[in-house]
Amino acid sequence: MKVAILYICTGKYNQFFHEFFSSCEKFFLPGIEKDYFVFTDNMNICDINNVYLRYKQCEGFPKDSLFRFEMFLKIKEELKQYDYIFFFNSNSKFLQSILPEEVLPSSTGTGLVGALWPRRHSIFNIPPYYPYERNKKSTAYIPPLKGNYHYYMGGVNGGTSEAFMKMIEICARNIKEDYNNGIIACVHDESHINHYFHLTNPDIVLKNEYCWPEEWPCESMPKMIFRDKIKLDPSFKKKPVSTISRLWRVILRTKKAIGWYI
Repeated sequence: MKVAILYICTGKYNQFFHEFFSSCEKFFLPGIEKDYFVFTDNMNICDINNVYLRYKQCEGFPKDSLFRFEMFLKIKEELKQYDYIFFFNSNSKFLQSILPEEVLPSSTGTGLVGALWPRRHSIFNIPPYYPYERNKKSTAYIPPLKGNYHYYMGGVNGGTSEAFMKMIEICARNIKEDYNNGIIACVHDESHINHYFHLTNPDIVLKNEYCWPEEWPCESMPKMIFRDKIKLDPSFKKKPVSTISRLWRVILRTKKAIGWYI
């Protein structure tokens, strides 16, 4: 069995790679052969045999993430040689062993793996408040009152090679179509993943313990976290948000939630 890991780090995100790699080697599918395809602008970041570097110019946000499916397709023939493919955000870090039965889907279902966004405030953990794409002209649009609703993060996903490749081909095509029409979905590539998963439910749905933000309090040790970027590099720190701004955001989210049904 062979597993391909897809990983993007450009600019100041390069500093996350070594911690990700060492923890992934130790805890993610221990004992199973893993190869890493790292898209980076630092071609000296690593010289380990199972790490394959692919040059990626740093284009900033959102392009570095928005067009990642198109970028992955450039190594399509290489990826076909693997049984399973997974993508992880640059600031991912594994803390406990994750075994095959937890994350490897069978080939009899959709063959996909998705991770639910963790939520601390239950009031927003209902479909009307999910940040789905609401523009009906976008290929990422998700209509109300049609099917089961979950909100998946873009930073953790995977599946069988066949299922994953099909997903990224469709998402890449949809993103390009939107972009050519002057549309960028509200949460970029994550909006397109949610659209795809809404139509093609993942066989395995990972919950909080597999994708917990490091800065949030947690009752028990998660299996994987997203590192607090500010801890590693203060330059990631954004300007503080005022109470009035927070209130205004809640009002806008509520307006969008109601408007989804109109």
